Order: sequence, then C-alpha cells, then structure tokens
Amino acid sequence: MPDTPIEPITRKPSTTEHTLSLPQQEIRYTASAEWQTLFEEEKPIASMFHVAYIVQNQQANIRPLTFIFNGGPGAASAYLHIGALGPKRIQFGTQGSLPKPPVQVVDNLESWLSFTDLVFIDPIGTGFSRSLPSDKEGQNKSDEKADTKVSDKAQENQFWEVERDLKALGEFIQRFLSQKKRWLSPIFIAGESYGGFRVAKLAKKLQQEYGVGLSGAILISPALEFSFLAGNDYNLTSWATVFPSLAAAGVHHHRAQWAGEVEDLEHHLDVAEQFARQTLIPLLAMGDIATADERQTAYERMASLIGLPISLVEKLGGRIDIEVFSRELLREQQRILGLYDASITAIDPFPERLNYEGIDPTLDGIDRLFTGAINSHLRDTLGVETDLTYHLLNYEVNKAWKFDIKGDFKQGFIGSVDDLRVGMTLNPYMQVYINHGFFDLVTPYFASNHLANLMKLNPEIRPNLTLKHYRGGHMFYTWDDSRQQWFSDIKELYQKAIK
Repeated sequence: MPDTPIEPITRKPSTTEHTLSLPQQEIRYTASAEWQTLFEEEKPIASMFHVAYIVQNQQANIRPLTFIFNGGPGAASAYLHIGALGPKRIQFGTQGSLPKPPVQVVDNLESWLSFTDLVFIDPIGTGFSRSLPSDKEGQNKSDEKADTKVSDKAQENQFWEVERDLKALGEFIQRFLSQKKRWLSPIFIAGESYGGFRVAKLAKKLQQEYGVGLSGAILISPALEFSFLAGNDYNLTSWATVFPSLAAAGVHHHRAQWAGEVEDLEHHLDVAEQFARQTLIPLLAMGDIATADERQTAYERMASLIGLPISLVEKLGGRIDIEVFSRELLREQQRILGLYDASITAIDPFPERLNYEGIDPTLDGIDRLFTGAINSHLRDTLGVETDLTYHLLNYEVNKAWKFDIKGDFKQGFIGSVDDLRVGMTLNPYMQVYINHGFFDLVTPYFASNHLANLMKLNPEIRPNLTLKHYRGGHMFYTWDDSRQQWFSDIKELYQKAIK
C-alpha cells in the first residue's frame, strides 16, 4: 500500500556505534542509516536510503569500500544486508530451511565487514527510498511547460527503467565517495540477481562515465542475458543452461540416478553439463530432423539425470519447464520445489488442479523473515525513525520496469555481458567473481558458465574472471557450509584484488 501518513513523512538520519565480536577479533564500527538526495537539473527529485558500516580506527584510503544492492527489479538490499554480508543475519536452518516464527537475528560471523566497509543501497521505490514531490508552487501559469509538468508518480516511475536506474546508482556512488572522502579507497561493487545485471553494466558505466575505478565486481546469482531466462520453441539455450540445475535437484531429492558409481554431486553435474552441450542443444536444434531413435535415447538419459518419468520428458519434447519440474518431481508426495532453491519443498495447496496455482516457498516463504528482520534491525538496532513503510520487494516497481534501451537489444532481449567485457578491458586489474547456487532454477549457474565460455576474453585478462558455485539456491548463503566457504573465497578475492 502507498504511504499515506497524516503528518509529513519523516526522514531522520541515524548514526550509531556497535561492536561485532568474532572468534579472532573484535570489530568496532559505525552504522550510518540515512538518505542521499538525487538531483535533476540541480533540483531534488529523489531520496535514496542506504546503510553504511564503517570500521573505526582504520585508514580510510587503504580499507576497501563495497557498494551493495539487490535486484528484482524492485528488491531492497535487505536480502544481502541481513541475509549474508552485514554484521547481523537471519538464522536459517543449516541447509537453508525456513525456521518457524518469530525470526531470529544473530551476529554474523561471516560478515564481510571483517575485510571491507559496506554500503547497502536501496534503489528508488524499494526499502525507504522514494522520489520527492515535484515543486509545483510558484510556477508561472503562463509557462508553456506548466501543464506538462510530470506528476509525482511519473517522477518516481522515471527511475524504473534500466538506464535511469544505473544513473541513479552511479550518482549515488560518486556523491558518497565525495562526502565521505573515500575516492582513494579500493572500490568494489556487489549485486544479487538483477543486481548482478546492474554490476555487469556498472563495471563499464562507473569507470567510463563517473570516473570510479573498480578493484572488483561480485555478481551473485546474476541474470546476465535475459534471453536465457525463458525458453520457447525457437530459443534453445535456456533449456540447456537450466538442465544441470534440474539434475542437481533430482539427485538431492533422490529421484535421479547417479551419473557414475560414486554418489558425488559435482561429478553428476559435470555429466549433466556435458549432456546439455553435446546432446540436448543439438537435439533441440535438429527439430523434426532428429530421428525417433535419437530422441528416445536422449529422453531416456534426461529422465535418468533429472529424475522425471520418461513419459513426461517425451511429452515435453526435452523442453523441461522449471514450473513443471518443480511440481512434478515430488507430485506423489503432494510437495512442490522452490524455484529459487529447488532443494526446499513445501506442501502443494492445490494438488488436484491441472495447473499449479500455489506459491513459491523460496520467494513468498522468506518475506516474513526478511520483513521482520530488516524492520527490527533498522528501527530498533540502528535507531531509524521514519513513517515510511520498508518495501522489501515492490511488485509495482517490477511490473512497471522498462527494459527497452535504444540500440541495446540483442535479438529482442537485453543483456549485460558486453558491458562486463568492456569494463574488464577498460580496467585490466579489476577482479570479477560470479557465484551461483546449484539448486537455483531461475538464474541457473550453467548459464553464467556458458556465457563465460563465449566472452572471448583476451588471455591477459581472462584470469581476472572467476566462477565458483555452491550448494544451495538463489540465496546459497542461507546454507551454513556454503556461506562459510563463500566468505573465505571472497576474503581471498579482496586480498588478491588490492595487493
């Protein structure tokens, strides 16, 4: 619902001091929760909320600084903020299972604050970030522009498109560096999902248009090329790039037959990847030219690797839709899989209906956790006072988002890999790290692997691109083992980037 307080909405900045006790050290830090004003033609048009964690008694120009945002579009930064990177995090089950209410918030022993200062940014329309009312007072009624003045709603909508969104982030980062005197710090950016798309775009834009040199860019479960997000009869790649993740879910739920004598997930995925490249793509590309024997052999292998009945694989013609898979794999148990983490299951509320009409346990199910945790953290721990509603995932933003960029379409779809390639060549020292969870069906890990193999990076900079994936889903960091390993890997990345 829109914010409709009787009194004017308050936006009071808050600065507090805290201590994070880790096994090897005690970190004293300052948390600043405040709004930064964005301008258009020197007029204030929006107020972007952010939380900055700055470690005390450190030399600012040496200590790394990382700007962090999520995706959606329409998602606030709370997922990475309170789920993985900040000094506090939500307590999940050891393998990412959702706990019963109320949500528990604990000290985050894997907070990136131990090796970098952190700035969590909420794009306009998410979190506490809003556009500002347009100034209509004092307008000359004879001004021919007066009757074309944009409405307040339209002013907010202008941020809900690719280029304006990137510009807002670029302006925010540039102004933050100036205000905090951090231009000489090693600068990193990190984003999850559509936030990973933002990172790839900003890897070029920040350096080319805003003069911000990057030491590193971290893409977490990124959506890099939108043509990979949905398959059809004519777009074949997405069916192949999601296949290894289907195989991962199949073996996790004991439905697939292990590829090889040893029950090893990584080996099973290697076999599934090879099948996707060498068998599935050629089969789909042949269409009606493929013989009945070729189809049958491939379908039997598919069914074995992912755990669906051969009859269903045949019916679907080898094109396994993720919503069909998530409902059919455990249908006899009346359970569905999460699309964002297929290792998580939930009861199917409508098991007898032809089409699935329920919820996604890994998207809708986590709202209660993150909404409660981030509101408690911001309002109670950090002392933020505001009448605004914290928009965790604003579907209005998502539905209104404009993807059309003139001259940036690739066969009708928008992408970001070209920007990443240019960014890496502009700065041959920038380290790029791409991470996924094996059980994520929405932004599957093999899509990024496939794109990396097609980037044709110069051998001089190819070592700067690292891909590593973990057990878990879209938010693989909810798994304890994966979060701990990821923390260790990212810490090593920072050391490599700034040495």
